[in-house]
Amino acid sequence: MSLPTFVLDQPFTAGETVTLGEDAAHHMRVRRLDVGARVGLLDGTGRRGEGMVLTLAKRHASVQVESVHEVEAAPAVHLLLPVADKDRMLLLAEKVTELEVSSWRPVVFRRSRHVTPRGEGPTFHQKVAHRIEGALEQSRGAWAPTVFPEATLANAIAACPAGTRLLLDGDGASFDRVLPTLRSPVILAVGPEGGLEADEVHALEAAGFQRVALGRTILRFETAAIAAAATVRAALGTGPDASAGPTPH
Repeated sequence: MSLPTFVLDQPFTAGETVTLGEDAAHHMRVRRLDVGARVGLLDGTGRRGEGMVLTLAKRHASVQVESVHEVEAAPAVHLLLPVADKDRMLLLAEKVTELEVSSWRPVVFRRSRHVTPRGEGPTFHQKVAHRIEGALEQSRGAWAPTVFPEATLANAIAACPAGTRLLLDGDGASFDRVLPTLRSPVILAVGPEGGLEADEVHALEAAGFQRVALGRTILRFETAAIAAAATVRAALGTGPDASAGPTPH
């Protein structure tokens, strides 16, 4: 049975005592943990550890870190997603964390502006971070996606690292034909509900994005992103990849 696992917002080392916040303390009480219980620890940047609960109060808990090991990142997969319906974006945040997507960058496409209620702004990004943390704890993943603020399409393209660039498009080539040629990092671009405008498609193609299709039906953006991320992750594998390239800036 896996240990109850909690995410810290900073790196930790063996032998130190770390403090977990109110949410973690509440979770411990719900799980009927007490002083002396063993728990797992993650920091979202490659550290995974185990420790023992030293104190448990209403608003915090302290844990003595007993062991830590480093987990190398999986081959890089970066996601450009639309600013869209906030509930669907939150669902997507959970799923791409489970799939070890490396970064999350919302793009304000032209048709994003007509969506309501949109997932954008500082408060929404806090909710995204919370969903990512919960997904990391559940999946026991060692790496959380790097979360970037909303960007224009031009700025999002400029920030992309060199690598395999794919635009999900129902009129594109079959994804199966692309899989044998994938090299990390892979950048997946997903358009908004209603699709991309012609000039947005042209801008992405001019930047080296190849249009690929996942199937015969039109998928919602979150379904397309999850399916594509899972397909790419399976094709690349999950082992360390020294050629993964830089994280986008």
